[in-house]
Amino acid sequence: MKDFTHYSLLDHNTFGIDVTCRRFVEFEKASEVTPFVCSLSEEDKPLLMIGAGSNLLLTGDFEGTVLHSAIKGVESTTEDGHVLLRCGSGETWDDIVSFCVDHGWYGLENLSHIPGEVGASAIQNIGAYGAEVKNAIWNVEAVDMETGVMVNIDQKDCGYGYRDSRFKHEWKNKYFITAVTYRLSENFTPVVDYGNIRQRLEELGITKPSAQQLREVVIGIRDSKLPDPKIEGNAGSFFVNPVVSREKFLQIQKDYPDMPHYPVDERHEKIPAGWLIEQCGWKGKTLGRAGVHDKQALVLVNKGGATGDEILRLCEKVKADVLERFGIEISSEVNII
Repeated sequence: MKDFTHYSLLDHNTFGIDVTCRRFVEFEKASEVTPFVCSLSEEDKPLLMIGAGSNLLLTGDFEGTVLHSAIKGVESTTEDGHVLLRCGSGETWDDIVSFCVDHGWYGLENLSHIPGEVGASAIQNIGAYGAEVKNAIWNVEAVDMETGVMVNIDQKDCGYGYRDSRFKHEWKNKYFITAVTYRLSENFTPVVDYGNIRQRLEELGITKPSAQQLREVVIGIRDSKLPDPKIEGNAGSFFVNPVVSREKFLQIQKDYPDMPHYPVDERHEKIPAGWLIEQCGWKGKTLGRAGVHDKQALVLVNKGGATGDEILRLCEKVKADVLERFGIEISSEVNII
């Protein structure tokens, strides 16, 4: 276990915000978490649990303790044509996806190249190109931060929704995730009718993609749309695509007949937040040292030396303009501290 005071978080957030925390603790084993919890005092609070910082906006120094998992390890068992893959929460997410594709275990390939760590996948219910990780999660292992007791939480109890879970609400800071087990299939069924995956496969002359080919296409599409945080600080998709009533959707569609949309159910439609933001003229625009990415309006970027407050001001301005023009309130996917 690593334990530092007055620690810089510059390398722990992909926005590249240079702030500090009063204390930083990193666990290498799940067994280290319980004794730490039992030793906590009021001086150590508040607590902030982070992964790779790829879904985090820090608006100032954190006057508390930041907790990070460096818990590694991958174990697999097979049952009835499926594989249960238990992963330490500190494993890099895309390494796990690559590992699964290499071993012929399927269900995560459309989630390729999403930044972050395994623990965060269970909190955020990460999703992309027609896939959500909730459909692969079997259970979540964690330590109760009040009692230090290790618990095993079934997927059905996590309250998963679109980019959402109980870990983001009533369970926020209640559990420190130590491992996640995914249930994967040994039979590959490609999901290609989202985004421009099928179009890209057709351009490559691929009619029946392998999992590796599908993974490579997803990576290529993401790389073409999203900036490299090592060059231009960002946290990927900053906003959640809003789900609106069908009545609201039809009202907007009268003025924007070509508006992209995705049916959720008989009464709701999902509208891409990036499209809404682009219609408001924000794509490629800046506000001080913060900006909206010129290839994907869903992404806010640090143009160089921006503070968290500057990026937050841009966020609020974009949200206000979308609300004024469309009557839709878009929310932030990024955790703002």
